[in-house]
Amino acid sequence: MRVYFGVCGIGLGHAGRCIPVAHKLLEKGDNIFFSTYSDAINYIQHEGFAFGKAPAIYFAVKPDGTVDFRKTTAYPGIFSTLIFLKQLQAELKFMKYFKPDLVISDSRASSIIAAKLLSIPIVTILNLYRVRIPREKRFLNLAQIADGGILTLVGMVWNISEEILIPDFPWPYTLSLNNLGISPWRESKVKLVGPIIQVKPEELPSEEQIRDKIGVKKNELLIFVSISGPISEKRHFITVMKKLVKRFPENYKIIMSLAEPNSFNKPVRDKNVTIYPWISNRFEFLKACDVVVSRAGLGTISQAIYYGKPLVLIPTPSHTEQMNNARRAKALNLATVLDQRKLCYEALEMAIRETLSHKEKVLDVQRKVGKDDAINTILEIIATHRNP
Repeated sequence: MRVYFGVCGIGLGHAGRCIPVAHKLLEKGDNIFFSTYSDAINYIQHEGFAFGKAPAIYFAVKPDGTVDFRKTTAYPGIFSTLIFLKQLQAELKFMKYFKPDLVISDSRASSIIAAKLLSIPIVTILNLYRVRIPREKRFLNLAQIADGGILTLVGMVWNISEEILIPDFPWPYTLSLNNLGISPWRESKVKLVGPIIQVKPEELPSEEQIRDKIGVKKNELLIFVSISGPISEKRHFITVMKKLVKRFPENYKIIMSLAEPNSFNKPVRDKNVTIYPWISNRFEFLKACDVVVSRAGLGTISQAIYYGKPLVLIPTPSHTEQMNNARRAKALNLATVLDQRKLCYEALEMAIRETLSHKEKVLDVQRKVGKDDAINTILEIIATHRNP
């Protein structure tokens, strides 16, 4: 079977949840091709997959990583018709070259439309069904008008797919709840498959063994700072976090991942802080840590909860998807949320201590949802599209 992945290239989260599925398909002898752009290119290369580089669509950001609404809505931002048409042209070219039996779109409207034009079956993976553009008070009316049109158009595109898979926990623990807003007459195509977890906790050594291997004592707190998002969006955040973590006392062990695939830089160690450009065994650190500090992407939050770890979430300012994820995690008592614009050492240290009180609640949720196997579920759905 020839499977084509059209993956949103903004950040690494979309590629990160498709790659484990692609590897399983490779093990079955299937042929795989990726189409993506921007940040995800290096990640796809790092994993060794064949790919085509599509024209980039992106959110414009300010120097501090805040989503810039005015620039985003102007050419060549995310709503540029010209860029979208170029993407569509590229998708048609790649698909005609690869001749896929199935197209899997992860939040890529252009892949869906191209597959439809070529009469190729489509399965869509997404966690943002209800598209909302970033809001600023002075642009609020324009944002509301744009939301109405975008919601209608993009919802229609998603529904071209045979099936829509949401990689999130089942109700009542659905984290992306406020980003879905699916109309009842469209729910028949939608399935919550659970988070895509590449490595399960039970497949790793015990927490004590991992902590012993990396030199963390029983009386020390291990904080895993997982940086994610587009390069332009996380640049300022990395600078701020590097300064803050160096102020923590020695009984805190800090592991920070910068999420830079293909980086050849070695880890930088400074007393109780270790900064990795890229961590290939990140699930070991996730299992061993006491608290995860991160942005509020769905993948990072759901992985932490699957591993039973409470979070300190610092969503990208004006990024409505992340803000909604963070609010939902907080409402479920799984995380403490910080405003980046008020971020300082005292606030971060207090948030870490506060979120430790959520540990039992997170473990309770983990016990209820920890048996979900999204990868196998997706593979079973893909198998229904195989030729007899």
